[in-house]
Amino acid sequence: MEQAKTTSLSSYQKLAVALLALTQFTVVLDFMVMSPLGDSLIKSLKITPAQFGWVVSSYAFSAGISGLLTAGFADRFDRKRLLLFFYIGFIGGTLFCGLANSYESIIAARIITGLFGGVIGSVSMAIITDLFTLQQRGRVMGFVQMGFGASQVLGIPISLYLANIWGWKSPFLMIVGLSTILALVIMQAMKPVTKHLELQNDRNAFMHLWHTVAKRNYRIGFLATALLSIGGFMMMPFGSVYAINNLKVTPHQLPIIFMVSGVGSLIIMPLIGRLSDKVDKFKLFTIASVWMVIMILVYTNLPPIPLWSIIIFNVMMMMGIMSRMIPATTLTTAIPVMQDRGAFMSINSSLQQIAGGVASFTAGMIVYQKGNFSPLEHYNTLGIVASVISLLCIYMVYRVSQLAKKASKQTPINQAV
Repeated sequence: MEQAKTTSLSSYQKLAVALLALTQFTVVLDFMVMSPLGDSLIKSLKITPAQFGWVVSSYAFSAGISGLLTAGFADRFDRKRLLLFFYIGFIGGTLFCGLANSYESIIAARIITGLFGGVIGSVSMAIITDLFTLQQRGRVMGFVQMGFGASQVLGIPISLYLANIWGWKSPFLMIVGLSTILALVIMQAMKPVTKHLELQNDRNAFMHLWHTVAKRNYRIGFLATALLSIGGFMMMPFGSVYAINNLKVTPHQLPIIFMVSGVGSLIIMPLIGRLSDKVDKFKLFTIASVWMVIMILVYTNLPPIPLWSIIIFNVMMMMGIMSRMIPATTLTTAIPVMQDRGAFMSINSSLQQIAGGVASFTAGMIVYQKGNFSPLEHYNTLGIVASVISLLCIYMVYRVSQLAKKASKQTPINQAV
């Protein structure tokens, strides 16, 4: 009976999960939509591919900086108010994207969006850690992380459809409308999240940030997150270029691959979330990592094959990449004590963003393309590098797992009275 109380979710917890999942969907969609809109945006603003690269990376780096700046005071406010503050700023930045009409204005808009949007994930993780026990977090992470798959299944096709009718700005305006409604619901339905305020001390924001970074156990979690992000993100920026120029996928077939892999993510993520609550999270992470490495090495050496075969290999590879995230993220959330969670999650999120930028930059240094329609060279080398980093990450997540077990013994989880 006590175990049932510990692991089952209340109606309010289910509502909180739904709100956080939808929030994650809008933030991920805002980031994901840049890739399919690239060609239209380049032609409309008359910019070069290199300039478009800066448009994309400006979000990641501003989000990373924002996470570090926020970390010092992330634990000094009601987490609900903090979520709303940054979400409203994100809505404003996205609106700015929908109104931009020059290279300079779209760069400014993406920087603003990143400054606010880059912190939302960390605030959500802190809320999840405060509201749910370690035994519940796996399935909660599974549903919240579904935002990635939903953005592929719904976001990209709908965005391309709107862009073909009303231009590249329309998807951003759609996100603004959806996010505004969601912000109003959060404002009315979500309860304040303030339990961590009872444990606060008198450290100022800078000292709180330094205190968080200075803890050795926290740094182990940060390094694991960085390696996880680099290994997982390294393949993504050039995935479309490889599919079109090496595997001979047509631009019209590309959305089909996105959609099917997204459906796969929507099915897999909740299953992995529930499984991670029942089995050892590190073992699950290790199995997913080995599977991902095998599929990366196969996929990056494929010759031109039928579309259905490419879709199967793509889904299997994405299954490995995404299945690592839930157990690893769940273990990482167990490391910080309650009064440090906001700062820890902000720094962790910041490192995720920066690591993604580093992965994209490194991938660009490895691959090579003679012309716009030439095959992408050294993509298999990129697969080897990503695989080695992913195998190194297994050791770091093992250390995180040991810290998580120690932390759970020191602070018993929500014992029923």
